[in-house]
Amino acid sequence: MKWNDTQVRAALEAAVANFRGRAWHIRSITDLSEFACHPCGIFSDGEVGIFAKFSEAFDAAKQFEIELDDLQYLASRAGVMVPNPVGVVPAANGVLFISEAQAAVERGPRQWRQMGAALARIHRINSDRCGFLHDNYFGPLVQENTPIREWSIFYERHRLSPRLKAAVDSGNLPPAVASQMEKVIARLPQLCGPDPTPSLLHGDAQQNNFISTEKGAVIIDPAVYYGHPEMDLAFIDYFQPVPADFFLGYREELPIDPGFRDRRDLWRIAGYLAAIEVEGPAHIPRLTDALRRYA
Repeated sequence: MKWNDTQVRAALEAAVANFRGRAWHIRSITDLSEFACHPCGIFSDGEVGIFAKFSEAFDAAKQFEIELDDLQYLASRAGVMVPNPVGVVPAANGVLFISEAQAAVERGPRQWRQMGAALARIHRINSDRCGFLHDNYFGPLVQENTPIREWSIFYERHRLSPRLKAAVDSGNLPPAVASQMEKVIARLPQLCGPDPTPSLLHGDAQQNNFISTEKGAVIIDPAVYYGHPEMDLAFIDYFQPVPADFFLGYREELPIDPGFRDRRDLWRIAGYLAAIEVEGPAHIPRLTDALRRYA
């Protein structure tokens, strides 16, 4: 999809004009598609910036509507900042997700602490069960959230086993690695540590899903459910390291169990399997490194 598609541009301009109550026309585009799993970018009329992403997936409208609902849930329940939504609108052969753009600032120690504090505020919200009100999406993949009381059972049944099957079915995961994965699944009750009080989770809390602004950290691209707070903590530096200031900001709000360091890669395994399914076997070394620790 190219942003010069006249139908896509017309749908975007009409949606923003309706939202703002006056004409709005695209004057400049900053394409951000290389940083996301959807074509996306920042669009401006010279005064007002708008973020939009586009999907041609068969369930794109459902996916974007759920994302919008999950953002509003985080804002209402945890009081964190999320982008102001414009809407989910059909465009050409796909669907647009549109929100007001955020004016990002360079991250220093203060911004990293704000990110940690924002994640802790989400984790302060608790439930008596793991799961959520509805299923949602981890990137492009459906994520089941049927409630279960015990975290180790939830993690096996709704995260590891489905992702393992999908990775095997994709042809990207060798049988020997799948066998190691099954050994880890069998040991989950021992590996998961004490059963936590389920916390509200971002669900995909890698650092690029926080935007640092003058007002603080803004949350984007959630995959919300209730579960082990260490899941989010394990994903914050999934792609690249974060400074200690992030964890300092988090610990100013909530403690981190000393056993987290031993469990960090255990919580990343579902993400490794998802990446292998979608992107291919290049991610297998990270998975096998984790499996050696727990099999």
